[in-house]
This record gives sequence, structure tokens and C-alpha cells, in this order.
Amino acid sequence: MYKLLLADDEALVREAIKQNMKWEELGFEFAADCEDGAAVLACLDEVQPDVILTDICMPFVDGLELTRIVADQYPNIKVVIFTGFDDFEYAQQAIKLKACDFILKPVTAAELAEVLKKLKCDLDEECRTRKDFEQLKRQLNESLPLLKERFLERMVTSLLTPREREERLSDFGISLEGACYAMLAADPDEFTMDGLPPTEKSRELMRFAVYNIVQELVQEIPRTAVFRNREEKVLAIMAGREPGELQETAFRLAEQIRQSTSSYLPLTVSVGIGHCCPSLDVIHEAHLSALSALDYRFLLGNNETILISDMEKRRKSATIPAAEWEKELVSRVKAGSAQEIDEVICRMFSAFKEHYPSVESCRIHIQRLVLSLIQTINELEGQASDLFGEIGDPLTEAVKFRTLDDIETWMKELCRKAALTIMGIRENFSSNQVVKAQEYIKSCYHEPDIRTRSKRNIRTSKSWTFNTAAATICYRPTWQKRLYRLIRI
Repeated sequence: MYKLLLADDEALVREAIKQNMKWEELGFEFAADCEDGAAVLACLDEVQPDVILTDICMPFVDGLELTRIVADQYPNIKVVIFTGFDDFEYAQQAIKLKACDFILKPVTAAELAEVLKKLKCDLDEECRTRKDFEQLKRQLNESLPLLKERFLERMVTSLLTPREREERLSDFGISLEGACYAMLAADPDEFTMDGLPPTEKSRELMRFAVYNIVQELVQEIPRTAVFRNREEKVLAIMAGREPGELQETAFRLAEQIRQSTSSYLPLTVSVGIGHCCPSLDVIHEAHLSALSALDYRFLLGNNETILISDMEKRRKSATIPAAEWEKELVSRVKAGSAQEIDEVICRMFSAFKEHYPSVESCRIHIQRLVLSLIQTINELEGQASDLFGEIGDPLTEAVKFRTLDDIETWMKELCRKAALTIMGIRENFSSNQVVKAQEYIKSCYHEPDIRTRSKRNIRTSKSWTFNTAAATICYRPTWQKRLYRLIRI
């Protein structure tokens, strides 16, 4: 229902209109009637009508003045003008003053009903438009945090024009004015819930909790923006006046993030701090260095604040003897000594931690070790599934671990399993050869010259050799004597 207010200086006209119209059927509520424009203005705030029906000629405040005031102060109220034929020029002025319609007097109930029906359709359409707009506005407000995150991620990963960047920063109310910029990246370490593997829902909840902690902490640091990237890492852009001071501020924030997270949540967080850059035009460099610093969690372990500048100073230029390691590890695996296998792997991983190679280089070395194990199993005519089970890609599995310590434990277990697999392959090979010899003897046992032929074969052959792609197995004289005894039986 829309509220309607009637203004006319003739009481009979007001009463006739009030009594003769079926207001509810037309979708209106007759809210009030006034004798002049001044009375209308006095009751507008109280009645809050949607439509005003007003005559042009009224004392004190006429219809034209009323229309002008309503258009200025109450733009959502529709004004319909009653006018006589002689007042048509006034009606034209009323249209210019944003009156939505006018009606020539005298007016019948049917004519007024048609005007009101059209007016209701207009009001309904405006109402729908207003609701749609409010819904869009509400959805925009709900999506604003996500839109802000996507913009900040785009800003640090893509090249934006200064104008576009400044406009978007202004739209989101982000202030990043400074002489230099730095970024830090925070990421939860292992997720555990009372010792049980986390569900996807609990994982998302913990990540969101970490994000909230960082947001609360940066409220006390001016010119700082926090967002999450598509990998759910929490990143912060910080603006400052001087690189050394900004790095100290970033380090303090990182320590607060780690301490607050371990205090309020059942997990720890690692934080990487990148290089400072001189402007937002090259903020992508600070972003990449922050992520690189966080990647060094792979070497240092969990719950650390890692500065990329420190890691670059520690990195040594000495070449890691990867080829020698592979040969030695394969040799120990073939020998089957668990203690020697563990010793070689401990030496390898200690060298990784000592030389601080890049994380990518470290992972490549580990993948080479895995390939060497696969090749060794294949050369012995075994299957990689005997070693790795049903996992899709062993090389991908090797880089899923977050820390070097986790991979070291995995490699030790893998190499012990490889040693047992190789031992099983050899035992099966030897058993197969014995079965073949027995089958040969049984098939030739009744031949008259088997003893002579067998003795001659044994004497003329110093050793029986069975070659495969991976190993050579020789049958020594003790085996010959045993076989000879079997033949003589």
C-alpha cells in the first residue's frame, strides 16, 4: 500500500475525492487531506506520503511552490497536479518542477482511478528497482573483502598502471603512502586436532583464524594492508620511511603473529619476510622474496621467522656432490644394511642444512635420489609399485613435505623398503634357478647318458652364470657338487 495525501482549498472537493475512490483496490491508503500547501509541508514528516495530489491555486503556499519544495527536499514523493483549463501554463511549469502528472478539472472518479493505476505501476517499478539496487549494494558490501583481496593479490603479481592502482586503493580505502615497501608471508605449519588428521572444514577454520589474528595485529600499524592469496597464505604489505626501520617493524609483526597463533590456536605459523622495494611499481619483487623466504621453512623447520636477506647470506657457493651421493646410496641399498643407509642419508641432509641451497635446488636433488631408487628397482626387473605402493607419482610425493626433516624420515623409510625389495627380488631369482635345475633333472632323469652328460657339462663349465640387467649370480663349486650329488641319486 502506498500512502496518499490530498491538498485542495475546497473542502467539498477533498471530501468527494476521499469518499468516491476505492483506495485499497487501487493500492493506496488515503493518509490525510490539507487545505493548502503550508499545511502539507507541516505534516509531511509525520505522514510520510508516497503521493501528493494537489491543486495549483491555493492560499499561502500554492501547488507550484509546494511542488518545488517537495522536489528539493523529498525527491522520492510523487506529485500529481489538479489544474483547470485556464491554469494550463501553470501545469507546464509544474512538469518542469518534476511533477509526475497533471489532471484537468473537473475530474471524474474513473479518470482519477486511471491516473492512480498508472502511478502505482510506476511506484511498483521504482520499488523493484530500489530493492534490486539495495540487494546489489548488500551483495557488494558482502563481497568487498574478497574483492579487496583479489585486487591486492593482482597488484603484487601483475603490472598495474599507477592511475589504476591509486584509484582502486582509494575505492577500497587503503592507504599505502611511503618511501619504501616490504611484504611478509605467513602460513600455518602442520594441522593437527588432538592428534587426529584435520578435516577440510577444520583446516579452513584454522586458516581463517590465523588471518583474523594478523588483521587484528596490523590495526596498530599504519599504512599496512593484509590479504590472502589463492593458496590461502596470509600476506601483508607494509609501507615505511626507511628500509632498516621497516624491516624491524616487519620482524616484530612476524614475531607477534607467531606468538599469538601458538597462544590461541593448536598450531604454529612460519613467517617469511622479503626484501624492501622503493615503490609500489616493483612491489612484485618484495612479494616474490617474501614467498621465497617462507619456502626456507623447508630447510629450517616449522615455527620460524625467516628473513630472505639472512638466508642469502648463509647460502654457500660450494657444489653439493649429488652424483656421488646417488651412487653411494644405491650401493648401500643394494647391500641391504639399514645402518649404512641411515648414515648416508643423514650425511646428505646435513649437507643440505649446512650449504642452504635454494629450495628448488634441494627438491631437485631429492627427486634425483628417488629416480635412482626407481631405476635400481627396474634394473632388477622389479616394479616401482613394490616400493611406492599405489601413489600416482613418486616424484610429486617427494615434494609434498613441508620440511627437510620430514623428507629425511621419509627417505630413510623408503630406502629401507627398497633394500628389502631388492633382497626379495634376489631371493626369488635364486629360487627360480633352483626350480629350473630341478625341473631339468626330472625331465632328463631317465636318459641313459644323463650321468655322463651331466659330469661332462659340469667339468667343462668352470661356473654357471645367469645374467640379468642388474646383477650376475655365479654358481660356485659348492653348488656344482650339490647339483652333481643330485644327478647321481
